[in-house]
Amino acid sequence: MKSQNKFCQSCGMPLREDPQHGGTNAEGTQNELYCSYCYQNGAFTFNGTVEEMQEFCKGKMIEKGIPTWKAWLFTRGMKRLERWKK
Repeated sequence: MKSQNKFCQSCGMPLREDPQHGGTNAEGTQNELYCSYCYQNGAFTFNGTVEEMQEFCKGKMIEKGIPTWKAWLFTRGMKRLERWKK
């Protein structure tokens, strides 16, 4: 069954951009909510606040050559993703 999620529900990255096509659950199955950068072996790889995650992701995007303003724009809606909803 194909996932209905188009974006990682932790960082917001388009799942089509994930080289592993999604994270992994503890038993080794593929997780369709989170990317492989955010979720491995049934656990999150980053355990900070949503604000810290936004800064981390912005930094990674800037390293890859994405303009600062665009990196900011891409991380703005992160608080609305499933992982960060209160």
